Order: sequence, then C-alpha cells, then structure tokens
Amino acid sequence: MTSSAATASSVLELQGLHKTYRLGEHIVPALQGVDLQLRASEMLALTGPSGSGKSTLLNLAGLIDRADAGRILFCSRDVTRLNESEATLLRRDAIGFIFQGFNLVPVMTVADNVDYPLFLTGVPAAERRQRVEAMLQAVGLAEHAAHRPDALSGGQRQRVAIARALVKRPALVIADEPTASLDSHTAEQVLDLMRERCHADGVAFLIATHDPRAVARCDRVLHLLDGSVQPQSAPILPTEEAFA
Repeated sequence: MTSSAATASSVLELQGLHKTYRLGEHIVPALQGVDLQLRASEMLALTGPSGSGKSTLLNLAGLIDRADAGRILFCSRDVTRLNESEATLLRRDAIGFIFQGFNLVPVMTVADNVDYPLFLTGVPAAERRQRVEAMLQAVGLAEHAAHRPDALSGGQRQRVAIARALVKRPALVIADEPTASLDSHTAEQVLDLMRERCHADGVAFLIATHDPRAVARCDRVLHLLDGSVQPQSAPILPTEEAFA
C-alpha cells in the first residue's frame, strides 16, 4: 500500500500530540509527542502501565479533551480545534464508546439502550427499529431485547454496550478496558465479538487494555511509557501462550 493510499484509508491520525496537567505548582507531562495512525477494519491495542498516558490519549482521540500541541485528523479532516458543540456532534455521529463499567441506562430496556444513539441523531423510528433488531441479532441478544440491564450477566451487558456503540455505524470505536470487569471465558467471547464486528462493519477500534487476550486479538500494539510511544515490533497474532 502506498503512503497516499494509507492516508486515504486512515480513520484516525494523531500527529505529535502533547498534553500536560497542572497539579498544584507541578506540571505533569501526560503525552510527549505521540504519533498514531489507525485505519478502517483495524484493531489497535494501547498498552502501558498506569500513568503512562493511555486515558489521556483516549480522551484526545475521542475529542473529550484538547491537546496542548499537535494535530488530530479524523477521516482526513483536521478536528484539532473544533469547538465544544462541533466536537459533541462528531462524537455523537461518528465515534462509539465502550466502557469497563458498561454505562447502560438501568431504567431502559436492552433495545432502548441500543436505540438511544439513533434517537439522538434523529433517525426515523422505523429505521431505528430495524437497525436495533439487526444489531441485537448480530451480538446474540435478540431474545433479551425487552429485558433491563440488571437482568443480564456482565458479558451480556458488555455485548449490549458493543451493540450501542456500533448501531450508529461509527467510523471509530474507543474501548477503555472493555474486559476488566469480566471473567476469563466471557472476556474471550466479548473480544471475539469485537473483532468480528470490526472486520464485518469496517470499524476502527482503539482499545486501552491490560488484558493479554485483548492484545493478542489486535492487529497492532502501541505501548506507552511516561507519555511516549515505545518501539514495537511486528503485528500481534494469537498464540497458544496468549490464552493460557
């Protein structure tokens, strides 16, 4: 693939990102010149110890926070300096989020939780019903559409969260420790589902994780240490040791 073709297929590009925080009189460097490129249908694992800058990078990539320096390109559009209203609309329309704690609305049914992003974007009711049904079928939860989240297992709730993130057909899904609250068997099922939907829907996934199973299922790994990207070797492929 030529460099121009690679750029054309890029969903997310981070160029020389810097971010610092002030704690009292101290300046804490969270990111120090981070570069990243993420393409459609690609899963990228973001690893590193606590305090390495993973959460800061996710917040910048998801347009929740703003960098001190550097550029952010989303589908080749420079979004570095969007105002808050513009950033909110872009998150609403084109970025899905999956959280460690699921973040489902407890008083809503499964179907209503998945429908909510479509409701916010003004999708007509008939189309919303069709898309919600199709997505719940895709994640294996069609029979639970009328249930509330507290009637589901942890793995089922995370599948609802994945369906909610994907139903609006985003270009990018940001996942923050998506398996941390799950047992080993359920974590593997959720990761397989994420990889399946990544390839089926052409979505780019940026996943912050400490889970070696998640790392093994990703196409590439970016390792952060003290706010800087560390050298990384070839693409990660699943091995028997990764699932031991």
